[in-house]
Amino acid sequence: MKKITMVIGLCSLLTAGCANDTASRDVYEESGNTINVNNKRTELYKEGGNTNARNVSNDYGFVRHQKSPIMGDNQATEHYAAIDREQVANIISGMSTDIPNVNDVATLVTDQEVLISYSTDSKDRELTADQVKRTAMSVIPRFYHVYVSDNKNLMRDIENLSYLHSTNRNARNSVNQVIEMMKKSPQGYRMNSSEDENGITPDDNMGNNNQ
Repeated sequence: MKKITMVIGLCSLLTAGCANDTASRDVYEESGNTINVNNKRTELYKEGGNTNARNVSNDYGFVRHQKSPIMGDNQATEHYAAIDREQVANIISGMSTDIPNVNDVATLVTDQEVLISYSTDSKDRELTADQVKRTAMSVIPRFYHVYVSDNKNLMRDIENLSYLHSTNRNARNSVNQVIEMMKKSPQGYRMNSSEDENGITPDDNMGNNNQ
């Protein structure tokens, strides 16, 4: 009788163990390591990821950084260097096509500028340029400068720049040449009293003169 009772008890434990194992599949990886649910947020930034995951978490995103007390130790620069520039360009192009009368957008993101060429049938070129520019400004770090052009022929020039490596000796000159061509198109309105249409400040100009 005792043996029968022990067998029944053992079966009950095995059944409970299987149930617990099934319930914990969303909490443990196959290796047995605990998964931090918040780590799943990285999947939201993967192209073609599970869109249903967007509704899983209602948490706010919060990060705090403090300036390093060591002169020249700018940790923020390291974070900006880690930006996926192609993904940022993808976001800017996608958002820009939501702007009325903007039909096709090509975007290049460098280490300090965003170049956007687009086709439009807008009757107010200045307003559309301003909308495209401010859309990009809302996505990128604020020290970036943004240049736009409704000359769709420049799309090919921007695409050609994407094949250059940022360390290429001629890359900077090539980017500057395209920027000069883009500035022949409307750039929108001034960002504010201290920044021009492209987000350049007097301090930026002083830095360029010292180079």
